Amino acid sequence: MTVQIEQLETFLDLMETKSFNRTAERLNLTQSSVSARIHTLETLLGKKLFTRSRAGTQPTPAGIRLLDHARSLRHQWNEARRAVQSTGNFDQSLRIGIQHDLASSHIADWVSGFRTILPKAAFYIDLDFSNQMSIDLLSGEIDLSIMFTPKHMPDLHHELVGEIGYRLISSHARRIADIEPQSYVFTRFSPAFEKVHNQLMAELAEAPLSSGQNTTVCGLLSSLGGSAFVLEESAEDMVANQGFQYVEDAPRIPQGVYFAMHLRNRHSHVHRRMLESVRRHLGPIPAGGAPG
Repeated sequence: MTVQIEQLETFLDLMETKSFNRTAERLNLTQSSVSARIHTLETLLGKKLFTRSRAGTQPTPAGIRLLDHARSLRHQWNEARRAVQSTGNFDQSLRIGIQHDLASSHIADWVSGFRTILPKAAFYIDLDFSNQMSIDLLSGEIDLSIMFTPKHMPDLHHELVGEIGYRLISSHARRIADIEPQSYVFTRFSPAFEKVHNQLMAELAEAPLSSGQNTTVCGLLSSLGGSAFVLEESAEDMVANQGFQYVEDAPRIPQGVYFAMHLRNRHSHVHRRMLESVRRHLGPIPAGGAPG
């Protein structure tokens, strides 16, 4: 009897949820199937991996020791699975995750740079949020990502490569005090952005509309009017062409951009070249760095 990837997936999910019921829901399994997979894994290892009580499900010392090994095995399996899948006439295939708000202005430059570095590779680009990209990096579902919010986990490596900025624009207000909650779009681009934003705009926290994507915010403003923070290039376009104005006393809010990869790839020549290509197109980081 050998370990199956499904058993490792179930173990890793259960380590996160600490609940057989929750893991069954997330993996679309019955609770008895989850229990059977864990029991089989425990039988193979000869060690109890979890204890169950009224207080909940908790990993044993053996379960804790298995965690890093299980993550590594899952990552290597997914890398191997993707490596042997058909890539057509290309030498290799790379899956790249990019934060939603970075796509409109930077994706063409970055992909062009990647294709120069690896002219015989096929690229699959997936737009997502930082948390999901971190999960996908950890599992080996993507090879690298460009994100806003590093998720500090033992198997992931992040490097700050630049920053972008958001500006507050409005169809009617010249100052923050003139903005009414009913006409404000509350933006949730990242935890770092929210921290600065909430200190600045605490009185507008009850706004009825909110979004975490720049494209959605711009669409709402164009259709309904109102006020919101948008990417600098979006703000410039909307001020120049749609009758919006900058809110005079609102500062620019910077957002750090991070290149993320699995720890095992941090010294990879290909990954380093791709990182430098991203950094070059973003430009220098201002003194003091950018928030993550």
